[in-house]
Amino acid sequence: MTKADIVEKVYDKVGFSKKESSELVELVFDTIKETLERGEKIKISGFGNFVVRQKKSRIGRNPQTGDTIEISARRVLTFRPSQILKSSLNPEHESSSAGVM
Repeated sequence: MTKADIVEKVYDKVGFSKKESSELVELVFDTIKETLERGEKIKISGFGNFVVRQKKSRIGRNPQTGDTIEISARRVLTFRPSQILKSSLNPEHESSSAGVM
């Protein structure tokens, strides 16, 4: 699914004009992006959590040459789906995995 597909879904379901739907979707994505850039966590109930983590620099290997290289420190984005989302993706496991973590 692309951003254009999301705009189309908003247009179909909400009844805004295509321009308004596009602006709304852009606003939501811009807000999410700005929040993550500040290093803040995003919790979307029933969907999951987006978290920016800081990774330290470390030594790695170039798989082609075998040479050691330093992998620089960086921030990475992780997503953890909610139990509700996990259950909707795997409904056949819903009752058997309840309470198991």
